[in-house]
Amino acid sequence: MITGASTISIPKYSLEQSGGRNNLFDVRRIGTDDREMPSILLSPHRKDFYMLVLVEQGSSRHWVDMRPYTLKPDTFYFTAPHQVHVKEEPEPMKGMVLYFTEAFLDAAANQQIRQLPLMQNPDNGHELVLEAGEVTYIRDIMLRMADEYEQRPDWHNTMLQAYLHVLLIYLSRLYTQQFTAHEKQPGRQLLNKFLGLVASNYTRYHEVAAYAGLLNITAGHLGDVVREQSGKSAIEHIHARVLLEARRMLFHTDQSIKEIAFALGFEDASYFNRFFKRGCQQTPLAFRTATRKMYH
Repeated sequence: MITGASTISIPKYSLEQSGGRNNLFDVRRIGTDDREMPSILLSPHRKDFYMLVLVEQGSSRHWVDMRPYTLKPDTFYFTAPHQVHVKEEPEPMKGMVLYFTEAFLDAAANQQIRQLPLMQNPDNGHELVLEAGEVTYIRDIMLRMADEYEQRPDWHNTMLQAYLHVLLIYLSRLYTQQFTAHEKQPGRQLLNKFLGLVASNYTRYHEVAAYAGLLNITAGHLGDVVREQSGKSAIEHIHARVLLEARRMLFHTDQSIKEIAFALGFEDASYFNRFFKRGCQQTPLAFRTATRKMYH
């Protein structure tokens, strides 16, 4: 049974709160900037913006959705607003970092950007390993963006939006090569639309029929296309998204099991316990205890 969802308690920080120079867009060279990283970023948090990072030098460790990453040279990292971050230590890094918000994308008036594989991220990836030529290409675009942002000539916002579109297309090609080789197959667009709806509505709708209704197709057709394109059923995708958020909340917050169940759209905590145990092979409480021991 689904009921109203409450606000998830993991703090979310704006671009300015996270060290950005405004709340819409920022791009800069890292390693030439003495700006300190805000201490709030060393605790579990979400960002309300997209973050793209080209690492040239660095080896610090960070977590995205409970998955640890150790930064490696010639690697590109990318995250989206809903994900949970933890940095272990604010160690030095050299490279380029780009931040932009949903509002900046809205200003670009180009909805095709949101449909690119890197933005949709159907494989839940966060890391691209780069060849030397790819590093050079990406660095060149990001340096041009940094110069445009700092010099602010006429029509600089339009130019930044154009550079961003080119960069995201290029990164999406790399994403497709490294994660997904089926983006051009018929039906992939429907899968991406479905996954986008799940990401926005998982606390409200837990049934395939609800998403089929939003897409104006039958549940049977949606189920067939989703399984053909992804190898998983539509209900598996829905449950996986709910379980991901449940694990985030259990790991990063002190909310009770009942509070988490209500926030995720369950009106019965005992049903949420059964749902979680079926998907994760352990109870919510056991998961919270085990993962916190592992992290600490």
